[in-house]
Amino acid sequence: MSSIALRTHHCGDLRAEHVGQTVILQGWVHSVRDRGGVMFLVLRDRGGTTQITLDERIDAEVWAVARQARLEYVLEVEGTVHARGPGAINAKMATGEIEVLPSRIALLNRTKPLPFAIGGAATEATEEVRLKHRYLDLRRPQLQRNFVLRHKLYQATRRCLDGHGFLEVETPILNRSTPEGARDYLVPSRVHPGHWYALPQSPQIFKQLLMVSGFDRYFQVCKCFRDEDLRADRQPEFTQIDMEISFATNELVREVGSSLIRDVWREVLGHEVGEIPVLTYHEAMDRFGRDAPDMRFGLEHTTVDWSASDFVPIQRAVEAGGIVKAMVIPGGAGDTSRKKLDGYTKFVKRYRLGGLLWGKAQAEGGMSGPLGKVDAGLRAQIPGVSEGDLVLVAAGPAKHVHAGLGRLREHIARERDIIPAGTFAFVWVVNFPAFEYDEDGERWVAMHHPFTKPVDEHLHLLETPERLGEVLSDAYDIVCNGSEIGGGSIRIHDDKEQSRVFSALGLTEAEARNKFGFLLDALQYGAPPHGGIAMGLDRWAMLLAGTENIRDVIAFPKTTSASDLMAEAPNTVDSQQLAELFVANVVPEPAEEGTDSA
Repeated sequence: MSSIALRTHHCGDLRAEHVGQTVILQGWVHSVRDRGGVMFLVLRDRGGTTQITLDERIDAEVWAVARQARLEYVLEVEGTVHARGPGAINAKMATGEIEVLPSRIALLNRTKPLPFAIGGAATEATEEVRLKHRYLDLRRPQLQRNFVLRHKLYQATRRCLDGHGFLEVETPILNRSTPEGARDYLVPSRVHPGHWYALPQSPQIFKQLLMVSGFDRYFQVCKCFRDEDLRADRQPEFTQIDMEISFATNELVREVGSSLIRDVWREVLGHEVGEIPVLTYHEAMDRFGRDAPDMRFGLEHTTVDWSASDFVPIQRAVEAGGIVKAMVIPGGAGDTSRKKLDGYTKFVKRYRLGGLLWGKAQAEGGMSGPLGKVDAGLRAQIPGVSEGDLVLVAAGPAKHVHAGLGRLREHIARERDIIPAGTFAFVWVVNFPAFEYDEDGERWVAMHHPFTKPVDEHLHLLETPERLGEVLSDAYDIVCNGSEIGGGSIRIHDDKEQSRVFSALGLTEAEARNKFGFLLDALQYGAPPHGGIAMGLDRWAMLLAGTENIRDVIAFPKTTSASDLMAEAPNTVDSQQLAELFVANVVPEPAEEGTDSA
C-alpha cells in the first residue's frame, strides 16, 4: 500500500501532445498481458483507458509490484508519457498514440474474484447477477458513458430553462394521498397515528400553486413515484423535468419544450433538431394507430369505406360502428410467406382483433389472396398500391383496430429492418380527448389528469354525460421515435370550471374537496391562466444513450418486480419499528388443504 498522490490526468486524457510529461494516473486494471520481458497493463477510470508499458527500462522494484496486479486491482501509476512506434499505435483507443512508462506503481487495493467480467463489449452474466452487483456493473464503460450523457442532459436542461427565465423550486416529497391513476406509495406517520403521507406521482398540484403564488415560471428535476406494473421503459421511481408557465398558451409551452429538446440534443449528441411537426390526436390515430407514432418510417394506415362489401365479418364490424383500415407493405407480396401472414394474424389478436385479411397486389389491378375474393373497390381507396405490394386489412371497434394495426406496423418495420438507425423523429400530438371511458370501472376518467382544461368550445358538453367522449382537451404530448417522452396541458385556473370537470368525472363536491380542497381554495384567489409539461428524463436518457432498457440509464434501478437486488429492498422491519408507526404486518393465512388460494 502507498499513500495516495494527487493525480494529474484521467486515464482517457493523454494524447501525443503530452509526450515527455510526467503524469500520475489512478484507476482499475482493465487488462493484463505479461509476455515475460514485456508487460502491458491497461489502466481504466471513468475518463477512459491508458496503456502502461513495462520493459527493460523499468526498475525491478516497479516490476515486482506490477506482477502482483490482477483484473480490477486499484493502482496508482507515476511515469513518463512516450509516443508509441508506428506499428504499435492502437486506433481503437483514444489514447492509442501514447503509452506510459512507469517510474512508480502503488497497489492501492485488491479485489475478490469477480462475479462477471468488467471489460469487453458485453458481458455474459445475466441481468440479475449484474443488478445484484450493481456497483461492479456500473464500472463498465458502456454504462459509464450513459451516465456521462445523463449528466450532460441535466446541465443542458438547467442552462436552457434558466435562459428562458425559469426558477428551480423544490416541492414536497411527503404529501397527502390523492389517488388518481396509478397507486400511491404510502408512508405511515409516527406523530399522527393512523394517518399517512403519499409519495408524489407528480408535483402537479404544487406547481399549479406556485403559479397562483406568482412565481411565473417554475421548473424542477424531480423524483416521482407510482406503484404500477413495470416494463422496459418504466420504473416505480422515476425522474422528470417538470415545468409550469403563467399566462401560457398551448403554443408557448410547446415552443419552450421544443427549445429544450434542441438544446439538449445539440449539447449532448451534437445533433441538430429541426422544426418539430404537429399532429392532432385523431390524425395520429388515423395514420399510425397510436397517439405516440414512430415517424421514422412509412407504412401509414388508410381508413376505407367498405360498407358495400358482402363479406359478413366486415359487414358486422361496420354495422356495429366499427372501422376498416388498410396498411400497405411495399414489395411485401414476394417475400411474405403464409406462415408469416399467420403470425401477423396471431399478433393482432393480442389487441382483441378477430384477425386480418390480406391480399397481394397484381399487375392487372386486382389482388390475390382473401382480399381478392372480397374486394369491393378497396384497392382504389388506398393510395400508392403497386404491383408486388402486400395489403393488410383489419376491421372492428376503432380502439382495437388502431391498437392492433398500429403495433403491427412497428413490428413489421423492425422485422423488415426499415427503421433508419441513429435518427430521431420528434412530433407534437395535440387535441387529445379530455375523457375516456373505463370499461372495467364503468365510468368516465380523465385521459391525462382532472386538472387539464377542456377546449373552450366544448365546455358546454360537460353536463351531457353521453357526449363526454366528444370533449377535447388543451393537452399535448411530445413523442420521439414512437415513445412518449413528455406530456402536459393548459390547466384549469377557474375554480368553478374545475368543479364542473370533477362533477363530470363523478366526484361529489365533498369527494372533490376531500381530495383536492387546497387546490380549489387556491384557485379562488386570482389564479392566473397557466400551463406546463413534464418531460420524462429517464426516457430522454434512453434515447440519447441508444438503449431500450431504462435500467441502463438509472444508477440503482429496480427490477420488473420493483425489487432492488443489490440492496435487497423492499425488506422486512422489526415489530418495534412497526409499533412506533401504529401499523402491523398482515400475513395471509395459508389456504387449507384441498382448497384454492386467491
